[in-house]
Amino acid sequence: MFDFLFGVFSKDLAMDLGTANSLIYHKGKGIVLNEASVVAIDKSSNNVIAWGNDAKKMLGRANQDIRVIRPLKDGVIADFEITNKMMRKMIEAVYNRVHLINPRMIICVPAGITSVEKKAVIDAAEQSGARSCYLIEEPMAAAIGAGLPISEPIGNMVVDIGGGTTEVAVISLGGIAYSESVRVAGDELNESIMRYLRTEYNMLIGENLAENIKFAIGSAYKLEHEISYMVKGRNLTTGIPGSVELSSVEVRAAIIEPVNAIVDAIKRALDKTSPELIADIADHGIVLTGGGALLRNLDVLISRATGLNVIVADDPLTSVVKGTGWALEDMRTYQKVFVN
Repeated sequence: MFDFLFGVFSKDLAMDLGTANSLIYHKGKGIVLNEASVVAIDKSSNNVIAWGNDAKKMLGRANQDIRVIRPLKDGVIADFEITNKMMRKMIEAVYNRVHLINPRMIICVPAGITSVEKKAVIDAAEQSGARSCYLIEEPMAAAIGAGLPISEPIGNMVVDIGGGTTEVAVISLGGIAYSESVRVAGDELNESIMRYLRTEYNMLIGENLAENIKFAIGSAYKLEHEISYMVKGRNLTTGIPGSVELSSVEVRAAIIEPVNAIVDAIKRALDKTSPELIADIADHGIVLTGGGALLRNLDVLISRATGLNVIVADDPLTSVVKGTGWALEDMRTYQKVFVN
């Protein structure tokens, strides 16, 4: 029997355990934590010396005694032990104490993960101090957080572009009619920018700088006024620092392959969706969520590729954790969306 007492305890948490960022929603309080999914470990003691945004600042800057790790890859746990440490630090930060009170948790997961990967998430949550753990698929959480009418007999398409995966789903009557998880998202865009600079300018940069470039001048479709960014990195020929002025046109060319992979996933979803649901999507449009939705003119490119209206959700970065949190607030209503 489903545990209806879940909703009684104010200590319950909902978590968006993401490849790039992890967010926590506290029952009755809302979003209380938003940190990078990065951990810095002392190699000699194996203790956590920094986590979250503080650890992210160390990427590419750590000395030989420190290991900086992103423990999630492509939306799933790549390093169980470090994920466990990170989750424990996050939970401790929320309660401002070391001795945990064993919260119950809902965690969102990619739609395409395996039963083994689901078990890894549950085990990590329970070993991090959670009393019990429920899972919700990311596109469903994103749809709830974006305010879509998921329970009605209406087809809704949501595209959640995170750090490690892009989730494309068609939702109707409280369930997923079609979903596809492609392991192409924000991280792949960053890597494409790094490759472009290495190939075209013989310049080496780190992933944090690549991400900054993406946010500063990245776009999926031509801009009305093209812009540029001064990039500083290491020249691979001379080994000394160098700089280059990179244009938004170049960045757009650099990321075209992963962007097209996302567009192709959306086209496949439309091709495999029933005519009735397609008619609904034509009426209501495609909703974009996740950090990748903030890429300039991505909505324009998708609209031109599909002929459909494309809407970027309000505050797309928090749509998934909001949806997970709203499911936590009203588990009686949303109990059928949990996948374990």
